[in-house]
Amino acid sequence: MTDVNQPSADQTGGPVVPPVAPQPPAASAPPAYAPPPAPAQAPTYAQQPAYGQPYPAQTKWNVLAIVSFILSIVGISLVGIILGHIGLSQIKRTGEQGRGFAIAGLVLGYLGILAGIVILLIVIPLFFFAASSGSQY
Repeated sequence: MTDVNQPSADQTGGPVVPPVAPQPPAASAPPAYAPPPAPAQAPTYAQQPAYGQPYPAQTKWNVLAIVSFILSIVGISLVGIILGHIGLSQIKRTGEQGRGFAIAGLVLGYLGILAGIVILLIVIPLFFFAASSGSQY
């Protein structure tokens, strides 16, 4: 009688080894599907400050430079020139923005004073010439 739990002996008397299942060829064929594309990387944004922390300081504009520009446009040239020079001095010292406004205020202020002098040199002689022309009504 044979024991079911004992391996059977082959003709040489040794134990019988079960046949090994055939192995597939080693990775010679490409896979039947393409791997998924890599996910797109999300855009990175600047980190927001934590609660209670102030935002980074933004660059300031020099107020005197802006006022110089405006007053020179309006026609108050002497004040525009003075404020333009003070504004340029402050911009050099503090590094604020507005250098272009200060320079434009200076240029327009000097042009305004020059135009005022030219007009006075033309209008005053014409006024005296008209007054002394001798025509009477």
